[in-house]
Amino acid sequence: MASSSSKNSSRNPWLWIPSLYFAEGLPYVVVMTVSVIMYKRLGVSNTEIALYTSWLYLPWVIKPFWSPLVDVLRTKRWWIVAMQLLIGAGLAGVALTIPTSNFFQYTLAFLWLMAFSSATHDIAADGFYMLPLSSHEQTWFVGIRSTFYRLAMITGQGLLVMLAGALEVHYGLPEVTVTVQAVTEDTASAEFNPEAFTTLPMDSSQQILVGSDQYRLSLADHAPEQIALAINKVKNWNVEHGFYVLEKSIEHQQKEKPAWQNALEEWIVRWFGPNKPVSRRADVVGDIALISFRLAQPLQGDESRAVSFSFAQGDRSFQVIEGSRFNLNSDNSNQTFVAVVQVDSRLDHLSQASFRAVSGDSPLAWKQTFLLLAGFFLVICFYHYLVIPRPPTDVPRETKGIGNLIREFLVPFQSFFRKKNIALAIGFLLFYRFAEAQLVKLASPFLLDGKEVGGLALSTGEVGFVYGTVGIVMLTIGGILGGLVAAKQGLKFWLLWMVLAINLPNAVYVFLSQVQPESFVMVNLAVGIEQFGYGFGFTAYMLFMLYVSRGEHETAHYALCTGFMALGMMLPGMMSGWLQELIGYQHFFIWVMIATLPSFVVCWLIPLDPDFGKNQDQDEPA
Repeated sequence: MASSSSKNSSRNPWLWIPSLYFAEGLPYVVVMTVSVIMYKRLGVSNTEIALYTSWLYLPWVIKPFWSPLVDVLRTKRWWIVAMQLLIGAGLAGVALTIPTSNFFQYTLAFLWLMAFSSATHDIAADGFYMLPLSSHEQTWFVGIRSTFYRLAMITGQGLLVMLAGALEVHYGLPEVTVTVQAVTEDTASAEFNPEAFTTLPMDSSQQILVGSDQYRLSLADHAPEQIALAINKVKNWNVEHGFYVLEKSIEHQQKEKPAWQNALEEWIVRWFGPNKPVSRRADVVGDIALISFRLAQPLQGDESRAVSFSFAQGDRSFQVIEGSRFNLNSDNSNQTFVAVVQVDSRLDHLSQASFRAVSGDSPLAWKQTFLLLAGFFLVICFYHYLVIPRPPTDVPRETKGIGNLIREFLVPFQSFFRKKNIALAIGFLLFYRFAEAQLVKLASPFLLDGKEVGGLALSTGEVGFVYGTVGIVMLTIGGILGGLVAAKQGLKFWLLWMVLAINLPNAVYVFLSQVQPESFVMVNLAVGIEQFGYGFGFTAYMLFMLYVSRGEHETAHYALCTGFMALGMMLPGMMSGWLQELIGYQHFFIWVMIATLPSFVVCWLIPLDPDFGKNQDQDEPA
């Protein structure tokens, strides 16, 4: 029996370390990144996405407060297996509630369960890592665990998102293209008549029907009142039939806002809101085309479709001003849904542009993606139950009563807040990534949003490729390079360069939002530059947490630092979506550049040992 126990406790680390740290990274990236993309594809507003997914940082913020419980209740091995089971249950819960009418509330509840389970799993896994390994093995496998954590990030941000995108396309309807031309002669006035359909159902039940595939807009001047009347009729029709379900809920929420908030938002929009096109004369506007769509075959039961209508190519003087996204279900799919394209009144020559209507069954695609994840975690949970060793040192820590436990818990907190210059250190932890915390919540929505609202109109799969492959690779390279140079000349020498690296590349989003390039290669290049800078600059943050944690109670102090790190991401991220929807993407990314200033201020104020991080410090506690 003793021999069997000894054999079990010394099991080959290759059997469990790679899979353990892959399982540690995957739920974090799902909660923090994949959920943002999922909610965007399911039609949730940027304000709600940023606010509620930022709240999901809270378990990592308060993780130090319940980490002692992992030490005194059951073994760390038990916590690892139990939390992986709960994570799998949370993933299944998200999958099964996506198709429901109140999916946002239900899926958030299960994401909260995942977040708390994942944070607890982190505590148990990091504590367990040292128990069955010798000092040499601990050092040797540090790089292995980091590599598989990175692989989890690539899998979550890249492969899973690309899978969801592929499923959306698989379950979607064929793309429909509409051409809009500007002509010099007068055209028939745009009249709203959703029942006037020139294309009737033909030979395919898997098709979006369009009233016409070509529209002609006159370059002649039009009275604003006439155009506004037609646009309002279209909007009222779409809202009445439930194609704009989300917009109705937002309008309802706005009515409940306090007066001070409405006044603040009006002031922000007036001074910093999106630029509006200027007509040649104030009393004229450009011609519009009312583009009608209908499904060839109505949806049945719980079926749903999201149809996006956006600019494809050509002259950007043509824009979708109403009807960029429609939510279809069995109640409204037998009705016509209508979009409005308007030509800029400043256009004075013949021109044209094409627009495309793309559909996908986003709820079904994301449901299947999360079910696959849930199945994976159930398998990995059972695998780890079998292969994770049972070292004799993995036992609950003994305590001498609840009072003694509380004292042991409070001592590290007290010593942390008594450290020299701790206020400046906390300021650094909260503000070093002040701009990045806001950018990260809106980067994916910006890439996914239609060009008529300032985004880049990428598909789900394209966003998965940009961030999950190119972005992660450049992030990793930047992080490795940052570690190498800091080891040679220390943190103090490289701090200025690293704060520049983590902030200045954010300017690529200013460029992308202003230019809205068609080139997918250019988008990848821009995101790669930003992620490389982030990886290089984040090295300073990680080293600073080690610097602050030195001395007695090092592990507890480092956990407190990670809590402040999560808080520094949570608070700015919560308001970022609200601000972006008020001022638009172009001005929001300019604001992000302004928001980099606190990062430079805290780096200038913080005192550092010039020798910290150099080679001679490698033998110090870390």
